[in-house]
Amino acid sequence: MTKLSVNINKVATIRNARGGNVPNVKQVALDLERFGSDGITVHPRPDERHIRYRDVYELSEVLTTEFNIEGNPIESFMRLIQDVRPAQATLVPDAPDALTSNAGWQVEQNFDFLKGIIDDLHRWQVRASIFVGTDLDNIRWAARTGADRVELYTEPYAALYPQDPQRAVTEYIEAAQLAKQLGLGVNAGHDLSLDNLGFFHQAIPELDEVSIGHALISEALYLGLEKTVARYQRALGK
Repeated sequence: MTKLSVNINKVATIRNARGGNVPNVKQVALDLERFGSDGITVHPRPDERHIRYRDVYELSEVLTTEFNIEGNPIESFMRLIQDVRPAQATLVPDAPDALTSNAGWQVEQNFDFLKGIIDDLHRWQVRASIFVGTDLDNIRWAARTGADRVELYTEPYAALYPQDPQRAVTEYIEAAQLAKQLGLGVNAGHDLSLDNLGFFHQAIPELDEVSIGHALISEALYLGLEKTVARYQRALGK
């Protein structure tokens, strides 16, 4: 069964635009759990332009589903992970000023660094996931780091899907199959939506988890959070 983890960064973006605590990020996360989300994802960045480090600590005290913290494993991020001990840390190679994550790791070139980070995560009993593309050699290198999972970067799939769904998903099928053969779990995220998630899920039975934020929060402006989460879960066969 594929789990749905909802990324709540966009909720924090709206809050930060006006200051104060509206919308209440912690309450939205609790409501998402109540509405059927299998987990909550956050991606704190050093400038705290959306999720703040304080949010992460506060969420860790109240969440009952899986907590996934994404980010570039710089010193402040790793200190946060050590303190919070989430279910999963997803390692993403984005620059501090990146608008959004737009590429996966080149694992071979960063092998020693990533292996050391993953050793730390395992010492803290945190599941380690590496954000990658569909290059098969890169996934083989990811397995050698000792990572538990890879998260497949799905923006290329989402971009091609309207023109040619089958061609869009082909490389992801191959990547997921190889990851499973190597003992890796398979997550996916970036630009997945109600339009394209069902096809992606049907094509990739190896999928353990999807992390979805921007599209889900945007669709909830029309449908409401509860109905939107229900539709995503139906797209995942639940």
